[in-house]
Amino acid sequence: MKIQVKGRNVAVTDALQDYAHEKLGKVQRLLRERRIDEVSRLELELMVEKNPAIPNNNVAEATIFTGGPVIRAREASDDMYAAIDLVTDKLQRRVKKYHDKRHHKTHHKYATEKAGLVVAVEEAAAAAAAGEVSPAEVAEVAAVAVAATNGHATAATAAPTETIAAVAEDDHGSVVKVKRFPMKPMSVEEATLQLELVGHDFFVFRNADTDDTNVVYRRRDNHYGLIMPEPA
Repeated sequence: MKIQVKGRNVAVTDALQDYAHEKLGKVQRLLRERRIDEVSRLELELMVEKNPAIPNNNVAEATIFTGGPVIRAREASDDMYAAIDLVTDKLQRRVKKYHDKRHHKTHHKYATEKAGLVVAVEEAAAAAAAGEVSPAEVAEVAAVAVAATNGHATAATAAPTETIAAVAEDDHGSVVKVKRFPMKPMSVEEATLQLELVGHDFFVFRNADTDDTNVVYRRRDNHYGLIMPEPA
């Protein structure tokens, strides 16, 4: 497994490199112990937020690329070494969660199937209106994403790419960031697991059963919602 450490707005010194590799070595050993051997690489990006109003401006974001889900963790601190410690701990917890879900899913059905917690489009809209979605705007944006991208996703395993537009300070309500990423077909169960592993509030995916673009999102009651396109 290849370990890569890179910096953004920060110089990655030899001391930081050595410390990061030492910490990530623990994650590597955990992957071996849990026999998660389909990992291609582990990336750690270190960055410093330029906003002086942010006290914990040293950020560490780690990503594990496997043959299946992407496992990601992000932490911040006022000290870069502390940020590396925090992100390593979180990454190990998520590796364990991935292992446990993958190896025990035959005995413990994932929440979306076991309790019938998958919510249809109409119920998702009602939940958003009632303020049950966290955040509420996510469901609306995700619904638009489903309609806009349905039928155009392709299976691949490459990392996402981002485009950030420059706008004037007084320009509000503009699209300033575009993220493009290939979507590998997966089940709803796999999508909810991926949602947990990246730590996001929602996850856009290509449903392997229907070949449609769907969105799973986290509800405030700790269950999940599913947004899917309705046949025309």
